[in-house]
Amino acid sequence: MPEQVSRVVVRFAGDSGDGMQLTGGRFGAESARQGNDIVTLPDFPAEIRAPQGSIGGVSSFQVHFADRDIVTPGEDLDVLVAMNPAALKVHLSSLRRGGVLITDSSEFTKRNLNHAGYTADPLADPSLETSYQLVSLDLTAVTADAVAPFGLGRKAVSRTRNMFALGLVSWLYSRDMEPTREWLQNKFAAKPEVRDANLAALEGGWNFGENTETFAVRYEVAPIVQTPGQYRQISGNQATALGLLAASVASGLPLFLGAYPITPASDLLHELSKRKAFGVQTFQAEDEIAAVGAALGASFGGALGVTTTSGPGLALKQEMINLAVMTELPLVVIDVQRAGPSTGMPTKNEQSDLLQALWGRNGESPLPVIAPSSPSECFNAAFEACRIALTHRTPVIILSDAYLANGSEPWLVPDSSTLPAIDPGIATEPNTEQGAFAPYQRDPLTLDRPWALPGTAGLEHRIGGLEKSNGMGTVSYDGENHETMVKLRAEHIARIRVPDAVWDDPSGIARLAVVGWGSTWGSITAAVRRVRELGVPIAQIHVGNLNPLPANLGALLHRAGRVIVPEINLGQFAMVLRAKYLVDAKSWSRMRGLPLGVSELTEYLLSEVAEVQHV
Repeated sequence: MPEQVSRVVVRFAGDSGDGMQLTGGRFGAESARQGNDIVTLPDFPAEIRAPQGSIGGVSSFQVHFADRDIVTPGEDLDVLVAMNPAALKVHLSSLRRGGVLITDSSEFTKRNLNHAGYTADPLADPSLETSYQLVSLDLTAVTADAVAPFGLGRKAVSRTRNMFALGLVSWLYSRDMEPTREWLQNKFAAKPEVRDANLAALEGGWNFGENTETFAVRYEVAPIVQTPGQYRQISGNQATALGLLAASVASGLPLFLGAYPITPASDLLHELSKRKAFGVQTFQAEDEIAAVGAALGASFGGALGVTTTSGPGLALKQEMINLAVMTELPLVVIDVQRAGPSTGMPTKNEQSDLLQALWGRNGESPLPVIAPSSPSECFNAAFEACRIALTHRTPVIILSDAYLANGSEPWLVPDSSTLPAIDPGIATEPNTEQGAFAPYQRDPLTLDRPWALPGTAGLEHRIGGLEKSNGMGTVSYDGENHETMVKLRAEHIARIRVPDAVWDDPSGIARLAVVGWGSTWGSITAAVRRVRELGVPIAQIHVGNLNPLPANLGALLHRAGRVIVPEINLGQFAMVLRAKYLVDAKSWSRMRGLPLGVSELTEYLLSEVAEVQHV
């Protein structure tokens, strides 16, 4: 009988051509299909094909699956599959003592060892076997045996090694491989020889684990007790695309996406290009500026205009976003953040675009900024951004990031009938007693201006980037009018209602509050849980609306004796909180291209709690 365990962290690592992203993705899908809670972490080089066997060319995919609620991809690995020496060199330090280490011994050649910086074969080091459960296989040879009926050459056999490894680890953790079998049959339906070889390799890995007694113990992770409903595994980019699509349906407006491919946002273009049946139009522009210009033009014409990008592209789009601020037209801008500056590390994670989103335009140009906290939460963030943009006539920036975009987790698919309708409130008649149309005559409560579509008889009006006269919107260079309009635009955004922040403190006596935003939610939540498990009181506040900020946030911050703000930047949100609320927010920053380390953050929070308790 398999041994029951509560949670497992598995990492598949190898050369960027070894199919580790596919292997890890399929293992995650198997675990999600089996009812486990999962969180995944893909990590891959920026190069399409990095130098083979090099440290910089290592690609990995991590899957954390459990019988309970989990919020991070995990830290200490239970299993490491290292397909070559470079993968072992990069990832061995993450494997817990006593963990399972599976290697492909055929790849530990003198050439590959040199590429990885080894002076001797690490598999020959006795300490490796005493520290870990080492399973060193000639994966190429055993895979060749499994696919022998198909007469493949060595190179073709090598391409199926990942399926053998997947079958082996699937056996080790009692995973149901049927979803992967179905996936392979569908993906390679037009190439039966490739399909059959991969299926044979997959079965070969399972049978190797079943028959060779290589492993002393086999494991099983029970399903999590979940809220009843329909679930699917979803990445942040997929959830964002579906949120945009749902908002299009809820508003009755066609969705137009203007985009220029950029890592890690390109999948949004790929996802939405598949939705033509829902009236979605996707336009791959020649550059970032053309992409946002097309999206804003679509909004002017009465569509839900959306543009997607990452940090470098957001910088290029800012002038056109500022035109949306001045014209007060709806526009949704999705920034999937990555490590910078400049081209930086395109496939690595960072939260460094916050200040650019808030203040990266010329003049006083406020706009709402929303940051999702998890891959599935990207759906809600996208839907809410569209609602705010359409009903309040403003551009809205969503700050996702590479971890959220590429990572995945189970998602309870919402009942579409429960999603609120979005009324864009498009103007159809004049709004003055004189029978004229005043495009900048505002709602006295919200300060929203009317949105009239071009071609509507009687509602013709001037629009552009020059300053508007209050009310009628004609061009004005009057100083007092300019000051009035600047203040009106700022107050208009400030009046947008956002949910209150939540003070999460089961003890009721916490004096230290940890404040986070965006994708740091998972790491902060896990660290706070560990601190509380030690009986130490600590509060948590997570902020999803970054502009306008929750109305009660200042009061909550001043309630704490000390405020800690963990971020994947140099303290941008901490600076905002200090400036706005005059609170001594203390920054804790790490920028390593990965989510914040839970163990490191836990240790830091414990030291801060101990210090504040003695003040």
